[in-house]
Amino acid sequence: MSQDYYELLGVNRSASADDIKKAFRKLAMQHHPDRNPGNKDAEKKFKEVNHAYDILKDAEKRAAYDRYGAAAFEGGAGPGGPGGPGQGFDFGSVFGDIFDEMFGAQRGRGGRADTRGQDLRFNLEITLEQAYSGTEATVQVPSSVSCEVCHGSGAEGGSKPQQCATCHGRGRLRAQQGFFTVERACHTCHGAGQVIDKPCRTCAGQGRVRRDKTLKVNIPSGVEDGTRIRLTGEGEAGTRGGPAGDLYVFLSVRRHSLFEREGADVHCRVPISMVQATLGGGIEVPTLDGKMARIVVPAGAQHGHQFRMRSKGMPIVRSAQRGDMYIELMVETPTNLTSKQKDLLKEFEKAGKTSPESEGFFSKVKEMFGG
Repeated sequence: MSQDYYELLGVNRSASADDIKKAFRKLAMQHHPDRNPGNKDAEKKFKEVNHAYDILKDAEKRAAYDRYGAAAFEGGAGPGGPGGPGQGFDFGSVFGDIFDEMFGAQRGRGGRADTRGQDLRFNLEITLEQAYSGTEATVQVPSSVSCEVCHGSGAEGGSKPQQCATCHGRGRLRAQQGFFTVERACHTCHGAGQVIDKPCRTCAGQGRVRRDKTLKVNIPSGVEDGTRIRLTGEGEAGTRGGPAGDLYVFLSVRRHSLFEREGADVHCRVPISMVQATLGGGIEVPTLDGKMARIVVPAGAQHGHQFRMRSKGMPIVRSAQRGDMYIELMVETPTNLTSKQKDLLKEFEKAGKTSPESEGFFSKVKEMFGG
């Protein structure tokens, strides 16, 4: 009694077509003669597995087998009949389904004369003010555009591409090498599936020509350094009427002389004199919207003191929210004093102690070293 085909493949009778295919692929790879040279048992197993799969992969054959068993195929399709393990065997056809699964998409692409154009990248530098308010930039991109003479077909006027006689429009050729079938791009049409007898003189049969494109790029407010903007269909034109690629604009925000960005927040260091820090008072500071804002410095403000201005920072893309702006005071020590200014400072120093932090510091130093 011949072995049950389901048992041979290691699946149950309710197995799906996909499960049967997976089991077959695993066993076929395991027992293939190329992996087991000179092993007659492996070769026999390989043929049996292939025959079992040939029956079970076909819905009608499988139904007949389920009802009548192997007897349904006696007299021509059984293991001892024509095409079975006992007769001449074509190893090259064994992996037809696997080959179709692996290379089917490539054959489909090879049969097309048109090819999608390449994506392009353009680096664009903007100012922090432009990132704050948003802007529309005009860029000029070296690219390829569809040929206006042949309208992208690549053929001279009055003619059109013809099906390749070598590959019959498939774009690929199959050749038998040992146990395997190898597929390569057609040498006549180079995988296009079509040939042009009279190529367009303007584009030399490519269906596209080199030309700079001038485009407008809308930059939303709040963009950050490294932001990528995609312009669909603005890349290189495809060959022979194929779809165009995309253009990717990468933004870099130029370093600002006054402001430093940290996410949506903005920092600004504002210098003030020693007198302003001591006496306090109002000062005006710049903001990114081009206006001046007034803040009040308290008397006795120290170097590094910060003020927070809510919602004066960067906009957040696709949001109504904004970051904050931080003003940091830089108290400057006077330099290049005149003799009179020096004398006045000495008199000021003698008049009384006005630096509580330094007094506390040096008193602790004295205690540390025993007075």
